[in-house]
Amino acid sequence: MKRLAALGYLIALVGCESLPAETSAAPIEVEAASLSSDVSAEQRGAEYARVKCSSCHSVGRVGDSPLAAAPRFRSLGLRYPVENLAEAFAEGIDTAHPAMPEFVLSSRENTDLIAYLKSIQSSANR
Repeated sequence: MKRLAALGYLIALVGCESLPAETSAAPIEVEAASLSSDVSAEQRGAEYARVKCSSCHSVGRVGDSPLAAAPRFRSLGLRYPVENLAEAFAEGIDTAHPAMPEFVLSSRENTDLIAYLKSIQSSANR
């Protein structure tokens, strides 16, 4: 009986110790990487755009959007001052077409994405 109790305790202890490491390791690594002083706001914004937006939008300096109706990020400055998008990003963009998910950016994500968008507007005519 003591062996069974000890085994149960050991399994519970090992299970509890490994669970937080598995569930929190990735977010800590991502957060640490995004806080690195070696990574600029433009670079973080480019990565955010690549991960969150590139399945529909062209997020780079060249190329077409995978979804034809999705505007190319490099041409957004032709439609609106890019700085004006910061408020929409902070409050959540809600568009008329159902394929666009509603999202809200954190303050840092917002700053980073705006910095990136500003950096690619010079190639809007490509």
